[in-house]
Amino acid sequence: MAPTIAAAGPNSIAKKEEEEELRKRNQELERELKESREREEQMRKELQKTWERLRVAEEAEERLCSQLGELEAESVNQARAYNAHILSLMDQLSKANLLVHNHRSSVPISIL
Repeated sequence: MAPTIAAAGPNSIAKKEEEEELRKRNQELERELKESREREEQMRKELQKTWERLRVAEEAEERLCSQLGELEAESVNQARAYNAHILSLMDQLSKANLLVHNHRSSVPISIL
């Protein structure tokens, strides 16, 4: 019986070593899994913050586009008013020139 015990002894030690290696490997894998989940959670939070910044930027872009449209409409109105004013001044100048020209023609030139 002694040879059987001796043969079982090294086999038993090998199994214990293998179990210990598996336990260590399992602990290592569990640690890596925990770290991976923590990184995933951190990335999720970062993604949420980025999503919120994007939403704020899109809202700001919409406001700016609206303001730009209002400014463009106002500038078109001002340009039209300015153009109408210039046309009015040109008309007044034309009438004034006509009056001056007619006035000069009707006044006799006297030579002293």
